[in-house]
Amino acid sequence: MQRLALRLAIVTLLLAGTVTAQRDYENVDPSGQTVTFWHQHTGIRQEMLREIVQDFNAGNSYGITLIEENQGNYEDIFNKMLVLLGTADVPNLVVAYQNQAATYQIVDGLIDLWPLVRSARWGLDEADRSDFFEGFIQSDVNPTFGGALLGFPPNRSMEVMYYNSDWLEELGFDGPPESPEAFAEAACAALERPFAGATGGGRSLGYEVSLDASRFASWTFAFGGDIFDAETGRYTLDDDGAIAAMTFLQDLQDRGCIDIVTERFGDQTNFGQGRTLFTIGSSSGFPFYREAVEAGATFDWSVDALPHTTAEPVMNIYGASVSMPAGASAEQEVATWIFLQYYTSPEVQNRWARAANYFPVRESVADGMADYFEADPAYERAFSLLRFARSEPPVPGYDFVRSLIAGEMAAILDGADVRATLTAANEEANAILDEQLAGMD
Repeated sequence: MQRLALRLAIVTLLLAGTVTAQRDYENVDPSGQTVTFWHQHTGIRQEMLREIVQDFNAGNSYGITLIEENQGNYEDIFNKMLVLLGTADVPNLVVAYQNQAATYQIVDGLIDLWPLVRSARWGLDEADRSDFFEGFIQSDVNPTFGGALLGFPPNRSMEVMYYNSDWLEELGFDGPPESPEAFAEAACAALERPFAGATGGGRSLGYEVSLDASRFASWTFAFGGDIFDAETGRYTLDDDGAIAAMTFLQDLQDRGCIDIVTERFGDQTNFGQGRTLFTIGSSSGFPFYREAVEAGATFDWSVDALPHTTAEPVMNIYGASVSMPAGASAEQEVATWIFLQYYTSPEVQNRWARAANYFPVRESVADGMADYFEADPAYERAFSLLRFARSEPPVPGYDFVRSLIAGEMAAILDGADVRATLTAANEEANAILDEQLAGMD
C-alpha cells in the first residue's frame, strides 16, 4: 500500500514537475531574505537548534532571517514533501535522508548544491572542504543523478559495537574483539559463563541481532563487501562479503551464542542488565545505553568498531542531511546556503554535537571537545573511527529495500540458505529500484 501511494505521488509530481537550470550565484545579493527550514528535532535538540538560529538571525551581516519549523518525524516530512514538491509551499531547507532526497530528485525537486559549494564568492575554500570528514559530503553525492550533491551533512551517527568491558575481563579477554573469530569466541564464552554482576532474569547471550538493514550493511562492510555498486547503479546484496557475514551470524545462531532481538530496544535493556555481552547499534544511543547500565548492572562499558576481516575498520556512517528544494529565487538559495555554512561551522558544530549527541561533520571540532571526550570516553573512541566512513545506498526506494532486507535476515537466522536467499533478495531490490527510476524516463 505504501509503495502504491508513493508511485501515485510520483506520477502526480511528474505532471507538475519543474526543472531548475543551474544558476550563476556570483552576483546575487541575499540581503533581507527570509527562508524556512523544516526539521524533525524535538526536546534538547530543538532547543539548541533554536539558539543556533537565533544567533544566526541576530548576527549575520545580510539581515537574513531563518525560520525553523518542526514538521513531525522523518516520515511525516517525507509525505508532506511528496505532495508539495513543485509548488510555492516547499521550504527552502528540509531534512532528508539520502534515499528520500533521491526520490525528490526523480522530478527535479531539489537543487544540486555543487554550484554553491564551489562558488568563488559563496563557496567553501579548500581548507574548509578538507576539514569535513572524508566520506561525509560524498554520502550526499548521488550516482543516480550524475553525481549531483542533493544534500549537505549537518551531523552524523555511526554503527558501533557496544561491549561490556568487565564481562570481557571475566572471560579472559583483554579488550574488544577485532576479528570475527575473536567475536565468536567471546560471544560463545558468554553463553557458558554469565556475567557475575548481572541483574534481572533470563539467559546470557553473546550478542542479540536486530533485524535491520543497517545491521546487514554494517556486517557486510566489516566482511569487506558492499550492498550497492555506485558504478553500475545496482544493488549487490549477494556480494561475497554479505554472504560471508550472514553465514557467520547464522552459524553463531545455530550454536546458540546469539539470538534475534524480540522487543524494541530489548538488546539495550539486556545489555544494561549484564545479560548480553555485545550489541550493535547507532552511536546516537549512547545516552540510553548509559541510562540502562546505570539502572542495571553498573559495569564498565565502551564501544568499538565491528569485528572485521578488512585491514582497517569500515564504519557505517549515516544520518539525515538537509536539502534545498527547487523553486526558490537565487537570492533565497544563497541566503539558505549562508545559514548552512554557519550551521556547519566548527564553533556551531561544537555546540550542536554536545547538545544533540550527534557527531560533528568537521575534524577540527575535536580541538574544542577535550572536556567532552574526557567525560564520555565511548564518544571519544567512536569519534576516532569517523575517518573510516562508508554509507548506505542513496537511491530512491531504499526504504522498501530496507524492509526486504530485514525479512531476509530473519529467514537466514531461521536457517534459510544464505546464498539463495540473498540472490533472490538482490533481484527484488533491483526490481524495486527499477520501478522507482521508471519515473525518470
